[in-house]
Amino acid sequence: QLQLVESGGGLVQPGGSLRLSCAASGFALSYYTIGWFRQAPGLEREGVSCSGGVTKYADSVKGRFTISRDNAKNTVYLQMNSLKPEDTAVYYCAAVHFGDNSECFLHPNRFNYWGRGTQVTVSS
Repeated sequence: QLQLVESGGGLVQPGGSLRLSCAASGFALSYYTIGWFRQAPGLEREGVSCSGGVTKYADSVKGRFTISRDNAKNTVYLQMNSLKPEDTAVYYCAAVHFGDNSECFLHPNRFNYWGRGTQVTVSS
């Protein structure tokens, strides 16, 4: 059974950092394109970052967020620095077989498997 589990969310002050983890089971992440998305209340789910044949970031997080993989641990990370209140959202990781989205199109419809999300709140 394919499963993704996010962790690492929490409450952080503006300017702080968090590292989110996305642990996969039932499949090898190395064969999949992985995306991070977020959804704030009342807003649509938006793409944050993607690791596939290329690496992509939303303009709003470039220079602050970094996506990385540890294939030995079957885990993908999202390091988030210089966090802002507008980064507050539920963060989800998603996966799709590499061949189906190697270009890293950051749209929810391009991903098949989803985790349940982890809440990130940036507030003083």
